[in-house]
Amino acid sequence: MTDKIDFKKDLDAYRARRDQFRIVDVPDMQYLMIDGHGDPNTSPAYTEAVEALYPVAYRLKFASKRDLGRDYVVMPLEGLWWAEDMGSFTVSRDKSRWDWTLMIATPDWIDQQMFDAAVKQAGSKDHPARLGDIRLESLSEGVCVQTLHVGSYDDEADVLARMHHEFIPDNGLRMVGKHHEVYLSDPRRVAPEKLRTILRQPVRTTTDPHEQARHEPDARGIEPARSGHSPAGAAGLRQRDHTDDPR
Repeated sequence: MTDKIDFKKDLDAYRARRDQFRIVDVPDMQYLMIDGHGDPNTSPAYTEAVEALYPVAYRLKFASKRDLGRDYVVMPLEGLWWAEDMGSFTVSRDKSRWDWTLMIATPDWIDQQMFDAAVKQAGSKDHPARLGDIRLESLSEGVCVQTLHVGSYDDEADVLARMHHEFIPDNGLRMVGKHHEVYLSDPRRVAPEKLRTILRQPVRTTTDPHEQARHEPDARGIEPARSGHSPAGAAGLRQRDHTDDPR
């Protein structure tokens, strides 16, 4: 039996400081994912998505420890966010127009068979309403700009404006993909003004057309897989090749 692994302590992608923008190289990673639309504060779909993700995430953790002898800390909730008019996201904050994908990262040794078994177990006991909408999928972000926001989710706009309109263009970069948030605090237990959230934006250089062509994201902002991208220490959360998955 190996020691319990806490990937968020090992991966540089989960390190960020308040009032400091960093350029980081995020490894390809595998996630439990579920999509939705609307205000996360009022949308039943958002609540149901969270209620579906966690039972599967914990069943995978327990199965990994029991069957493989590999224990790990369940990763924090994460989200990809976007809107047809991004002004409704960064300026007017019209949450009713937002699209999102909620995610929990999983180790790369979790395969489709383990995922299917965990979903079946969750369905037999917890009966989450949106259990059938969860998928196991990899996400390739690569070079990103990120910072730590401390405070209410509603107060992110100023930080995002500085990231999008100052730091990114000032460093010869352009935005690609979806806005990404990593929720390091539990809003049920932490006051809004103390919430810690990593704000991340995938970027590419403005002068490399080959990079743009090779890594153009699809309609959901999920980019093609790349080889040789994961840095040392990222093993375990790198993407799996699901080409032969029966999904």
